[in-house]
Amino acid sequence: MIVTFRHALTVPYFSKRRGLCRSGMRTWFAAHGLDYADFARNGIAEETLLEIGDAFAIAAVQWAHECAAREVC
Repeated sequence: MIVTFRHALTVPYFSKRRGLCRSGMRTWFAAHGLDYADFARNGIAEETLLEIGDAFAIAAVQWAHECAAREVC
């Protein structure tokens, strides 16, 4: 599954507020050596996020699956 920019902006499990802000995402992607611009355009494979394994990555994958099951997001 591809986790999209929209998933990252709306993920409800990561913090008190939904999602991660754009500047937070840029910082997170840079810290993990990932291309933020490519992610914003194309999304990212869930396997890549699960390999990172931190709270945001796991929450984003979980949210993407829930959105797909509900056909929302």
